[in-house]
Amino acid sequence: MQKRRYRTFFLLRMVLTCSICVIALVALLSVHVLPSSNVPSLSESYKLPTQREIGRKRWVSELSWMQEFSPPQWSKVPPPLHKLDGAREILDSEKLWKQPRNRDFVPCVEPSSSYSSPPETRGYLLVHTNGGLNQMRAGICDMVAVARVINATLVIPELDKRSFWQDSSNFSDVFDEDHFISALANDIKVIKKLPKELATATKAVKHFRSWSGLDYYEDEIASMWEEYQVIRAAKSDSRLANNNLPPDIQKLRCRACYEALRFAPRIEAMGKLLMERMRSYGPYVALHLRYEKDMLAFSGCTHGLSPAEADELTTIRENTAYWKEKEIDSEEQRAKGYCPLTPKEVGMFLSALGYPSTTPIYIAAGEIYGGDSRMADLQSRFPLLMRKEKLASPDELEPFMNHASQMAALDYIVSVESDIFIPSYSGNMARAVEGHRRFLGHRKTISPDRKALVHLFDKLESLKEGKGLSDKIIEIHKRRQGSPRKRKGPISGTKGRERFRSEEPFYVNPLPDCLCQKGQNNTNTS
Repeated sequence: MQKRRYRTFFLLRMVLTCSICVIALVALLSVHVLPSSNVPSLSESYKLPTQREIGRKRWVSELSWMQEFSPPQWSKVPPPLHKLDGAREILDSEKLWKQPRNRDFVPCVEPSSSYSSPPETRGYLLVHTNGGLNQMRAGICDMVAVARVINATLVIPELDKRSFWQDSSNFSDVFDEDHFISALANDIKVIKKLPKELATATKAVKHFRSWSGLDYYEDEIASMWEEYQVIRAAKSDSRLANNNLPPDIQKLRCRACYEALRFAPRIEAMGKLLMERMRSYGPYVALHLRYEKDMLAFSGCTHGLSPAEADELTTIRENTAYWKEKEIDSEEQRAKGYCPLTPKEVGMFLSALGYPSTTPIYIAAGEIYGGDSRMADLQSRFPLLMRKEKLASPDELEPFMNHASQMAALDYIVSVESDIFIPSYSGNMARAVEGHRRFLGHRKTISPDRKALVHLFDKLESLKEGKGLSDKIIEIHKRRQGSPRKRKGPISGTKGRERFRSEEPFYVNPLPDCLCQKGQNNTNTS
């Protein structure tokens, strides 16, 4: 009996030993002989990575960093602290991307209960817009309100084709014409063309007075219907007062600007695509770098330029008839904060605020004056500088090329949708984007204090870049980040046209007219 038990035990041990040997052999063969989808073959392991693979690895690395430093709405995991070079030793990155408190302000643009449908109109309003894209946008929205006040049928406005940019685009090339007409159907009547029978009719060509109130349009302009069937507005910019207009007229301006005046479908689609490609890098800054030839020539700002460049800009200004100021002291302009920040100054500003070198930045601008050499310092600080031309192929951009307004519209879309918008100059686009971002929930917009910044930058030899400069710049800009506030009135002591000129423009800040806090009555009965 004992002998039989021993034999059984011996057989079991042999079977177990053989099983272990078989398993080991199979494992050895699977690693060294059989191919695997996870382990590259010998030939593959000696291949050099392609340029695309290198770019992909770098993109994944950048994306992982941006996900680490995303704002709360982008990640459920709180980002860690990160040591930054040059600005502050340790900075909570969440603060960099944190949006200002919107204090529960939401759009309230519905008309009051006393607002009626448009009655039978008295005549037709033709509008010749003037300026660049955003100057024309504001003018068109004002003319919508004017048409309502004087009881006119608005003919689709004519875009400016004679300005510095020489853009041949028509209204339907830039804006969604059919949507514009239908969206305003309860406010005014809009038609695409003047009726044929009125093509040869005598037209009253009128330069509407700047920043005018209701009395001017109801009395002086509306009285022209007694003699004319067609009134032509020779210009559209700043023709309507910023303040002291009836609530329903102010809300109509907002409906026109933020709801009716939508870009053409192909522009909307391309702008969304550019935005999504920027978004693939994580949260991004849209930088409106207004350092283009036309702005420098117009403003007379030549700081840091060569004598030849300064002479070129002076010649452009002198030869542009509708630019009134010809003799400009460049250094005086800069000291007052009237000049756009240079690309180098913008780089110093962003670094001082604490944005690390890996921050994705979209450059919303045309051709930068001086080209790559002028961008070198900014590029060295922030290598992830993106433009339309980098994010899209030549074939994708081809339909929009040579049309300044359409290219500007793409920049506008990417800027409005950015996590942070920073303009280097408070021009028409900067104002329009800021106002739109306020309307959409007070998205973070950092407005550089150019006067204070150039004063600090000029002292850099004694101050030096670093924590001292950073602390000063951060302190200056604590209250310049797009938080809710009422639109600013005129500067105390100003009179006449200068009083109106000193007011904050309506489309920069639609509060209080078009934004209400939740729980408030969003309509007016007056």
